[in-house]
Amino acid sequence: MLATIIPHELSGSIGSVTSKSEAHRSFICAAFADGITDITCHTASKDIDATIACLETLGAHFAKTKKGYRVSPIKKPKRVLFNLRRFDLNCGESASTLRFLLPLVCALGRKVELHVEGTLAHRPLTPFYEELVSHGARLSPEGSYPLSASGQIKGGRFVLPGNISSQFVSGLLMAAPLMEQDLEVLVTEPVESAPYIDLTCSVLAKFGVGVEKTHVTENDTEYLRFYVSENVCYQTPGLLEVEGDWSNAAFWLTAGALGSGVEVTNLNMQSKQGDRTILAALSLVGARVSRHGSTAATMYDHLRAIQLNVADTPDLVPPLAIVAAFAEGTSKFIGVQRLRLKESDRLQSITAAIGALGAQAYIEGDDTLVIEGHGSLDGGSVDGKSDHRIVMMASVAASFANDPTTITHAEAIAKSYPTFFEDFRVLGGNVELTDTTE
Repeated sequence: MLATIIPHELSGSIGSVTSKSEAHRSFICAAFADGITDITCHTASKDIDATIACLETLGAHFAKTKKGYRVSPIKKPKRVLFNLRRFDLNCGESASTLRFLLPLVCALGRKVELHVEGTLAHRPLTPFYEELVSHGARLSPEGSYPLSASGQIKGGRFVLPGNISSQFVSGLLMAAPLMEQDLEVLVTEPVESAPYIDLTCSVLAKFGVGVEKTHVTENDTEYLRFYVSENVCYQTPGLLEVEGDWSNAAFWLTAGALGSGVEVTNLNMQSKQGDRTILAALSLVGARVSRHGSTAATMYDHLRAIQLNVADTPDLVPPLAIVAAFAEGTSKFIGVQRLRLKESDRLQSITAAIGALGAQAYIEGDDTLVIEGHGSLDGGSVDGKSDHRIVMMASVAASFANDPTTITHAEAIAKSYPTFFEDFRVLGGNVELTDTTE
């Protein structure tokens, strides 16, 4: 799909979409709970659909309701049938689905084949893969798909480096109530994307699963230690509402910082989502920021360059790159290595998009993105790289450019925000969508 953006300021009020990160975790916990859970979840996406489909294959039932889903948990099968049946799970392009469910099915001891699509096949599982194997899982060679899994992990100590995806740690923690023994996960400090692990612990707590979190030192190495007792199990809270999504709201709040103002409703100001720091970041760059109840609002003021460590919040780099391009001076975003392992090499995609719109961005060393503030953007032609966040970034930036912009592979927004262009128009955006598959 080709998106053609005619410059027109984005302004007004929009409701946030459901947090994809929290929805993944909530649906998984509900699928293994001791009873039915009614989950309020107003929006969906391809990634969420992938997780639901996999959980239904494993035996859970998701019934659509006016507010979201009624989740009936997986029934415990008879052991003989349990061992004989093979389950085919299609994770699509969702890294969360793959990385969360792999330790879960290994804890259950189920024979599964995990199928993936797109660039997910190239995103690494090391050293998580090796840790699972060393604890009893039998996995087909890493990098080959479908990934076959059998055997069973029963608990014990897992040691992981802090510079890998936090999804691996979250997957183990969600698998803990299914293990026969207690679980201890040691992650070397500093831990990147730590707020996502905190979000996992928060969701687990809603389902009665306590996670003990401490700092320990062993053999002169500092670790963040997570511990889950062997005697815990998932308990349904009955009713659960998934929060609004700060990652996607960040694009609208960035738009507000460039113009007369945007407000986003249905956001939790005390959320465990790390991306709620978008408000602090936009305040640092000079935008006017306000909070009232569950509403966050931003508007233009004098924008200035910033230097920011984004190791914990890599998804904020695309929206912040927009405002950096319009600010005065040179902005630097530190700790961006993990952006190379997203739906695209997101570092390269961001620099290419900013360059295509008339500003300058480049990579400095291994972990720093540098953007030379240009004050304005020209418009142009942007390759969306089949990456949902690059498409959203380019769309918002193009709205404030001097001339029209075309964005290729715009269908990628369905991965996390299928209604993005509908909301874009609600805020005054001028976009023409052309089907390029014909």
